[in-house]
Amino acid sequence: MAASTPTRMGASNIRLLKDRAARWGVTFGGVLVLVALLLIFFYLLYVVEPIFRGVDVEKQSSFTVPGEATTVALGMEEQSEIGYRFADSGQLTFFALQDLPRSNAELGDVLLQEQVTPTAPTAFTKTQPQKKRYAYAIEGGEVVIVEPKFRSRFVNGQRTTTPEIAIITEDSPIQVDEEGRDLVQLAYEYDGDASLFAAVTADGKAIVNSISASRNFITGAVTLESKFTELPVTGDIEQVIVTPDLRQVIIRQNNRLYIYDVSRSGQVTEKQLLTIDKRLYGDVTSMQLLAGASSIMLGHSSGLITQWFEVAGDEGRRYQYIREFKSGNSPIVDIVAEYYRRTFYSVNAEGTLGVFHTTSEADLYQEQPDGVRAERVVIDPRANTLMMMSGDQLHIFDLDNEHPEVTWSGLWQEIWYEGYPEPDYVWQSTSGSDDFEPKFSLVPISFGTIKAAAYAMLFAVPIGLAAAVYTAYFMSPAVRKVVKPTVEIMEALPTVILGFLAGLWLAPVVENYLPGIVATVILVPTAIILLAFITSVLPKNYRNFFTDGRAALVLIPLVMLVGYAAFSASPLVEDWLFGGNVRQFITNELGITFDQRNSLVVGIAMGFAVIPTIFSIAEDAVFSVPKHLSNGSLALGATTWQTLTKVVLLTASPGIFSAVMMGLGRAVGETMIVLMATGNTPIMDWNIFEGMRTLSANIAVEMPESEVGSSHYRILFLAAFVLFVFTFVFNTLAEFVRQRLREKYSSM
Repeated sequence: MAASTPTRMGASNIRLLKDRAARWGVTFGGVLVLVALLLIFFYLLYVVEPIFRGVDVEKQSSFTVPGEATTVALGMEEQSEIGYRFADSGQLTFFALQDLPRSNAELGDVLLQEQVTPTAPTAFTKTQPQKKRYAYAIEGGEVVIVEPKFRSRFVNGQRTTTPEIAIITEDSPIQVDEEGRDLVQLAYEYDGDASLFAAVTADGKAIVNSISASRNFITGAVTLESKFTELPVTGDIEQVIVTPDLRQVIIRQNNRLYIYDVSRSGQVTEKQLLTIDKRLYGDVTSMQLLAGASSIMLGHSSGLITQWFEVAGDEGRRYQYIREFKSGNSPIVDIVAEYYRRTFYSVNAEGTLGVFHTTSEADLYQEQPDGVRAERVVIDPRANTLMMMSGDQLHIFDLDNEHPEVTWSGLWQEIWYEGYPEPDYVWQSTSGSDDFEPKFSLVPISFGTIKAAAYAMLFAVPIGLAAAVYTAYFMSPAVRKVVKPTVEIMEALPTVILGFLAGLWLAPVVENYLPGIVATVILVPTAIILLAFITSVLPKNYRNFFTDGRAALVLIPLVMLVGYAAFSASPLVEDWLFGGNVRQFITNELGITFDQRNSLVVGIAMGFAVIPTIFSIAEDAVFSVPKHLSNGSLALGATTWQTLTKVVLLTASPGIFSAVMMGLGRAVGETMIVLMATGNTPIMDWNIFEGMRTLSANIAVEMPESEVGSSHYRILFLAAFVLFVFTFVFNTLAEFVRQRLREKYSSM
């Protein structure tokens, strides 16, 4: 006996060592999991953080304005290496914005200078920034159109940019005023071969000239056709602009805006007289079109800048006030719009530069950068460089404003987008047009995630929990050994296969047999309850036939038979109650949108994927309830059903709740099923016959096409962060409730 003691002690020591190693291994693995989660969390924050940075304006250089006379316009090429200046004398000057060793030019050196008008100009205008054309009016009501161009070439791998001057009207100036009167104000836009001019003559008349070009297919000769109109506007006119689509002319006279429609034939009709209430906003001091030319930005003497765009109403599409921005308390003297984004820059009478973004309603910057008093500003096409004129000096600034369209309010609140009848939550990240304004509201796709998960859980929870309780508590051990692994192996089915089947097979079935689907949901439970009632009134020797194992086997053909009958009767019910087309009845009679790939399809397919998770965890929880609890309850006279509801389910409630929350987490993060089984439309509607777009599906669809580092790219990472937070909150809540339930029922 004494000889065996060391052996037993040695075995115990080895066991203790193994236990300790296992404990440390599990602890180490758990710590690694937490570290991995934290790394994911902080990496998402690292990618997302730049979109919430402010504007940074950093001075790079200064030099004396080249050329003579008064500056009427400034510009830059997209690399911010060369700038140009139009003077009121008709002179165009190109100059270096930095040292250019390959061109032997230093900062401020004149690279090219030319007089582009044959006589002294009487007026000047420019197109929208992306059109890159400028126009001088000269004596006799004629107009000279100029386009600064830049030719780049590579020599030995190094790029050299050379400025050029393209005079579009080199052959002969365009006659804008048929009567030959001098023009003192001018507005011009073009679209292909068509052009639209609006002007004010020396005698105070407002005129519009729509010019279209027609080409002879045989000779190739181009003929200009002009449609001239004199507008009935009397009094002093402060400003005239035309839209790039050549469809509107806007004339500002004091605090009134006359808006005219121009038809394709050149016919001009008055559309709207917009009167600005100076008591609310102050006198209008400047006017500019925003990028896309859908919005009019008005600067006021009070320092306010208001945005107006067309909204559909009872009288058609009419301009109305949308929002305002505050840039100090002095009058706004200039508004400059970016080339493509809805960002604009303001200069007030005090020389303060303001940077704003309309859609996000963001006040990004209001200062005199580096103490320089701004008189005129210009932005390069990429919005990376700011050129500011102050006195006889030009100042060059690096501009860091990568993500002006992203704010918390823009992501999570209703936004009034151009052309929309009212503020709304919208996700629309891309379009085929350069004038498109991206819309990055996370609310529709977050709502879609919740909607998809809710319908999936509505389908999966009753089936999963009922199956788990029956399998663990009522089913015979022999049948349970077959059923439980069979259901659990369903979890191994690839979700891409489930999504494929849902989109290509289940969706048409639901559409064609919708009455049968509804009838199945109603008739199958009814048939099961009816069968249970019938068996309960049978003689005892017949009731014994329906043992725990056989009952489930008997129900299988019953469910199949009732389901087959419901689907077989579906066309008859559709003809009888819905006029032969249930989809048309739902759409036309009930006014409910019906999409083939809808939430019902997603709920069934994703519920099928979630059932194994709920079933497995809940079944283990019910089966693990100590037998002495149920046996004690039965011994005290409780029925099997009373024991289940009063003892077993309460004891197993922590595990059952965990099962439901694990299923919910699975449903929230599901990607392929919702990607393939819905139309991926980011709408906010609980309609079960419409689809949705979820956070995970949105990331899967749009991440491959997003530009790395862009606002779109970083917002997709923000969507991933939101999804991460969703699952974290659900799991944390589940663990909290599970612990409370365990504490409450542990005494049993």
